[in-house]
Amino acid sequence: MAGGFWCNIIFPCDAIFASSAGLIPSNITIAVLDRSPRELAQLSSLLEDIGYRVLSAGTEAHVERYAASEALNLAVVGYEAGHVDVTTLVNRVRGLSPDTEFILCCKGGSVGDAVAAMHLGARDFLPKPVEREALLAAVRRALERQALVAEDPKLRQSLKRRAAPDIFVGTSTEMRRIADTVIEVAGTDVPVLVTGESGTGKELVARAIHDRSARRQGPFVAINCAGLPDTLIESELFGHVRGAFTGAVADRPGAFESAAAGTLFLDEIGDLSPKGQGDLLRVLEDGVFRPVGSPRPVRADVRIVAATNRSLARWANEGRFREDLLYRLNIVEFALPPLRERPEDIPALVESFNAHFSARHGRRRKHFSPEFLEALARHPWPGNIRQLRNLIERLMVTVREASIGPEFAPPLPERAQSTAGRTLFSVEAGASVAEVEARLIRETLARVASNRREAARILGISPRTLAYKIKALGIPTGAATDRAA
Repeated sequence: MAGGFWCNIIFPCDAIFASSAGLIPSNITIAVLDRSPRELAQLSSLLEDIGYRVLSAGTEAHVERYAASEALNLAVVGYEAGHVDVTTLVNRVRGLSPDTEFILCCKGGSVGDAVAAMHLGARDFLPKPVEREALLAAVRRALERQALVAEDPKLRQSLKRRAAPDIFVGTSTEMRRIADTVIEVAGTDVPVLVTGESGTGKELVARAIHDRSARRQGPFVAINCAGLPDTLIESELFGHVRGAFTGAVADRPGAFESAAAGTLFLDEIGDLSPKGQGDLLRVLEDGVFRPVGSPRPVRADVRIVAATNRSLARWANEGRFREDLLYRLNIVEFALPPLRERPEDIPALVESFNAHFSARHGRRRKHFSPEFLEALARHPWPGNIRQLRNLIERLMVTVREASIGPEFAPPLPERAQSTAGRTLFSVEAGASVAEVEARLIRETLARVASNRREAARILGISPRTLAYKIKALGIPTGAATDRAA
């Protein structure tokens, strides 16, 4: 076109859908305008199905009010050619919200109208009737551009990409406590140790701490300590300079330097070799490190979050993990419960995964039946949240049905089937009697909705003895009551 102007006209038959992968749809606010109630409902429904926050408007004045009071990411304007003064609408909304993007959906418009819309600053021009794929692809493009150029901090925050679904959803007392502690701890720079079985979400907790901290604009660097051989530990953690050893042809930053002004996540810290433990302890004590081959010390500017599925206290007693390093790492410890100990959180987790994967894969949200959710609550979940997440993603992309019934639930393992109707209780080898007793009491209280009298009856002890043990073992009481069964 003249002057090198490029017009992005999208017709439904040519649209290729690609979802706004990684964005959190519920954080995105979209105003939808159409004077036709039927077409307004259709446009709004298409966007609401993905999870976007939609503000429906029947008049131009409604859109202007939204722009004045909301952090408005997009305005989708449906109209009939000649019936809406688009120029005035765009100028007024942009005067209130300069970063708001526009997608125009016109009935009876021509290519000339499309070119004029682009000159007005519209991001896309779609002919009516609008097809779902075309609209969602246009929304994705608009949001991607907005993420690059928006100056409004509220809009930029709404466009922050999702690293993972929210694992803190749900009603269990323990996860509520952990979520509250994450908020309290995030504002500090103290080292954090996250413990729990494989798949319980240890890295997600680390990322949650990072995202809520003053270091959130800095990098989040994850290192798997189990994969660090002694010969490479110093280089991987602290970097090296050119010529430090054979093959060091250039300077290379290590994890500490790469994570400067951010967070360094040390996964599987229990598997770090004795040499690596000593090197790490020295940095934590001195606050400086030295790249291999460099005479110049570098000040460490990272927040350390470590994670393990081991019992580091027991390993320290056995001499398999440095006790002094453990004291440095676990100033604050998060012990994540396995999923089988918090089945009441499964419905909320499923819905969180439902929203996440529908946006990632461009699919409509599924409806999960109560019978399906009940079947999930009976499952032992050896893979914990990771296993549940994988299940929901697989159902999202492979099942055509909109509703998911119990036939899609994973089969119970043979051992679980033989104990159907009974609560499974496993004991980790090497656990102390106090640890086993505390866990048994916690699981029993969870099973009876914190009814202490009923829990005492099941355990075969008196309510007074149970109360003493709860206090002595430091078991969180949550909403425990003394009501009769």
